[in-house]
Amino acid sequence: MSTPGSVETAVTTWVVDHHDEVIGWRRHLHSHPELSHDEVETTAFIAARLTDAGLTPQLLPGTGLIVDIGGTADQPAIAFRADIDALPVTEVSGLDFASKNPGVMHACGHDIHTTVVLALACALAEYDRTVGLDQRVRCIFQPAEEVLDGGATDVIRAGALQGVSHIFAVHAEPKLRAGQIGVRAGAITSATDVVEIVVKGPGGHTSRPHLTADVIYATGLLITELPGLLSRRVDPRTGTVLTFGAINGGAAFNAIPQEVTLLGTLRTGSPRVWRELGGLFPELVDQLLAPTGATAETRHTKGVPPVTNDDACTALLAQAVKDVDPHALQEAPQSSGGEDFSWYLEHVPGAMARLGAWNGQGDKADLHQADIVFDEACIPVGIRLFAGVLEQFRQLG
Repeated sequence: MSTPGSVETAVTTWVVDHHDEVIGWRRHLHSHPELSHDEVETTAFIAARLTDAGLTPQLLPGTGLIVDIGGTADQPAIAFRADIDALPVTEVSGLDFASKNPGVMHACGHDIHTTVVLALACALAEYDRTVGLDQRVRCIFQPAEEVLDGGATDVIRAGALQGVSHIFAVHAEPKLRAGQIGVRAGAITSATDVVEIVVKGPGGHTSRPHLTADVIYATGLLITELPGLLSRRVDPRTGTVLTFGAINGGAAFNAIPQEVTLLGTLRTGSPRVWRELGGLFPELVDQLLAPTGATAETRHTKGVPPVTNDDACTALLAQAVKDVDPHALQEAPQSSGGEDFSWYLEHVPGAMARLGAWNGQGDKADLHQADIVFDEACIPVGIRLFAGVLEQFRQLG
């Protein structure tokens, strides 16, 4: 539990004193969303709030920024990451502070994540100024999480993890009530890759499919058989799932086309399987097509690995949750969605938690929906969670 004079107590007091201001930050961010790699005003807003708090933010190339608080320059830092970009979604939430940017919306809760980390940084700045923070903290405000060429790798290349020993993040979770926090050791998200299969043949007349390679029939085999075949070559407990989202080919009822294109996603909850799929996937495609006479060009674009939470960091997160509220701790299921926080965990140990954001009324929405509404009561919970994590590191010495 937090004790008088602890970082957690000081941050909790700061949040109470600045509650309306912090909620105002969130509403400003929500009403001014910006797409990936274009978070110019968002970056400026965060930098201004950090500067007002007496901090010296460091702008990253393009958009995004980092800031250090407390400790000494030669001390390993504990990092907290927020993603700052929005989605190309037209908001229909009906909120008074709904998006003012047509066709752009914070439908994944990144405005929540950003507000949590921004408030944490400002609260710690005051603590460092008045008491002295003996642990160096780095807050990372990362652009472009929502796109395949995600911003995490750019941020890492810019040196944001230099001197960082551990890193933590939260993700707003509309399936959990505000006040609850979900944790999970090991993989909490899935790898997300894009696959494109171009099935090719010489073309021909639909009256004589035996004289050509029927690419429509061959493509149908891939759609129906390839997902099942994967489940016989890959351990099904890894959550490896292939789903097609687009098929394009042909223009006439009586002509077999020369080409059909399939586009989809390939997801897995296993880092090991993710690294092996690059060789296995095209092999299975070729085996299925061999009897049809059709051939294929397979383009497998690697996305992000699963977010794989470190065991010790997950235990630390769980203890921080219990310190906030013993009844708040939930076991988070593994998500089939992707998250580029995984790239940070390829370099340093850390963990991501699910921050409950459902208000307890009506149906539980899903992320990326145009009418999703997050309960702002989750914001103080997330701030205090991170303060609790930091307090535990200080106690560990």
